[in-house]
Amino acid sequence: MLHIRRAELEELCTKIFMAMGLPAEDARDSAEVLVSADARGIRSHGVAHLERYANGLKAGIIKSNATPVLLHETPCSIVLDAQGGVGLSLAKKAMKTVISKAGQSGMAAASVRNSNHFGIAGYYSEMAARNDMIGISMTNTAALGVPTFAREVAFGTNPIAFAAPALEGRLFSLDMATTTVTRGAVEVCLREGQKIPPFWAVGKDGLATTDPVSLLDDMLFQRGGGLLPLGGSGKSGAGYKGYGLAVMVDILCAIASGGTFGLSGVAGYTFSNKDIFTQFKPEVKSVKKKQMRKLENVLNELNMNSIDILFIDVEGFELNVIKGIDLNEFDIKCICIKAVPFTQQTKELRKLICSKGYKLIANISSDEIYVKIQNNY
Repeated sequence: MLHIRRAELEELCTKIFMAMGLPAEDARDSAEVLVSADARGIRSHGVAHLERYANGLKAGIIKSNATPVLLHETPCSIVLDAQGGVGLSLAKKAMKTVISKAGQSGMAAASVRNSNHFGIAGYYSEMAARNDMIGISMTNTAALGVPTFAREVAFGTNPIAFAAPALEGRLFSLDMATTTVTRGAVEVCLREGQKIPPFWAVGKDGLATTDPVSLLDDMLFQRGGGLLPLGGSGKSGAGYKGYGLAVMVDILCAIASGGTFGLSGVAGYTFSNKDIFTQFKPEVKSVKKKQMRKLENVLNELNMNSIDILFIDVEGFELNVIKGIDLNEFDIKCICIKAVPFTQQTKELRKLICSKGYKLIANISSDEIYVKIQNNY
């Protein structure tokens, strides 16, 4: 596995975006959003999508120097026409505007139409949460999802993201597609030469498929078949709920903004219309602090049932690999280094990790070392 420092990867992606014709600021913002997906393990929406943006720019579907048009603005809302511009950077700018407006009005919303793929929806909702606000981000996409009991696509993956802040920088973050998986997840299987699980999608015949090649090709040219709604096919898994949520996102993002939806999107690309909302918390500090403390208690209760451990097998492990990893980027409570036998390399690895600011809390046996991340305790 190749490990690259986050800052170096962002710089590389920035240069690539600039080579595609994006202005420097837009290139930096776009690179930051893409790399943030890989940093949290969402390979379906990370730098692997650079080729997709390059193809879109070459085809003229994505406009590198598009200037958004302001269609409507109030003290607590804004509506933009992206003119086919890059969704990554524009969505970030829109959320910054919404956060600023919400700081003055208590609540604000932005709607962006005629845009393109904007990466992970959770990036933008978390922008609000890190400003002590509740953030909601949604987008509709080109048709990729098959309605309940159907065999042809009618709606997009249409993700919904929600984030709320707790104490000391902690937050709750939900980022989910309203289909069982995203197209990006199918692309990951294709890149790794794997079949997709049979409950992800149906083929042109309306039956379950495990072939990522034919599925992606059929979705690209809308020949039939597509991703199942969240909950799967039929009524037994309550797939109609995912179907309903997807349509809700279409209504909020496309119809409300005057944008495109469903089959009116460009096949193979995402002409997405984003509704990005954020709600500012009460100005009374005591009330806001009380709300954040309640959420902190909820998160603590949920975490009581989870184990966040990173296991490292030292056998054959290259010490220079961990030097390229910023462990502070990961929400890991415990690192378990296992090596049999307890070698000099293990001792060096322990020393290296501790030098990064992690504290050794127990040496369970000669072949296990546990260290804790101080930021999470």
